[in-house]
Amino acid sequence: MENNDTIYLLKECNSGCKSATSSMEQVMGYVKNEKLKDLIQRYLDKHIKIGDVCHDVLNEMNENEKDPSKVAMMFAELGTDLKLMMEQSTHKAADMLIDGCTMGIKSLSEYINKYPNAKHDVQELAKKLIKIEQDFMTELLVYL
Repeated sequence: MENNDTIYLLKECNSGCKSATSSMEQVMGYVKNEKLKDLIQRYLDKHIKIGDVCHDVLNEMNENEKDPSKVAMMFAELGTDLKLMMEQSTHKAADMLIDGCTMGIKSLSEYINKYPNAKHDVQELAKKLIKIEQDFMTELLVYL
């Protein structure tokens, strides 16, 4: 039987990937700049791969995934749509994605600290996701 910290951290990583992919897909619908679209797609693919790993490991452990809060997702989608309808710019899209990266980095760091007894490989997976968020944010800065 797995320890609870491992399960909880995996679920949070999986939920974070779901939130991130949903946001990226939504923002991409407003982006006209092809280079930015390609960048978003590259990081979308990375988040999907990490989410798939989390999903597979949770299945192996006979654990359910954790979905992001439906209310939070609804408000996030509504806010994104409103902001990007008012200002359809590359700058605004990059700015919103950077905010998402910052939230992801902060949340994942908190969860790593909250679940210190998670298996090493799961902690490393969470750290890999943080690194992906940091790299994405760095690459988005040129669009501000």
